[in-house]
Amino acid sequence: MTVHQISLFLENKPGRLAAICRTLTESGVNIASLSLADTTDFGIVRLLVDRWETARGVLQRAGFGVNVREVVALSAPDEPGALARILEAVDRTGANVEYMYAFAVARGASARFVFRFDDTAKAVAALSASGIDLLDDSTIFA
Repeated sequence: MTVHQISLFLENKPGRLAAICRTLTESGVNIASLSLADTTDFGIVRLLVDRWETARGVLQRAGFGVNVREVVALSAPDEPGALARILEAVDRTGANVEYMYAFAVARGASARFVFRFDDTAKAVAALSASGIDLLDDSTIFA
């Protein structure tokens, strides 16, 4: 089970991130999660949104270079050891984490984790077998 992540290369200049958010706002697209990793000249913005196909289209029409990737998103208790249990399940398969980011939904309730693995199928199988709550495009906002 995977979710669609929007990725954009972004010039590292004032106003560029705001332009992305404004473009999505004007189209009624809601952002569930945003990650920004930067270098001196450019950054990579990664977004989970409620309507990824709409987001891709409006961002492309606005002149942004857009890439859509399938990533693994899951929900786990917001408690010590939750991430360790997730990673241990994946480590047993030999799959590697290429990148990840996380966010808490409500303190003490649940946390959401987003992973890009080098072998998504292996990772998903291991996570499912471990009883970890995998999310998809329709449940990422639930």
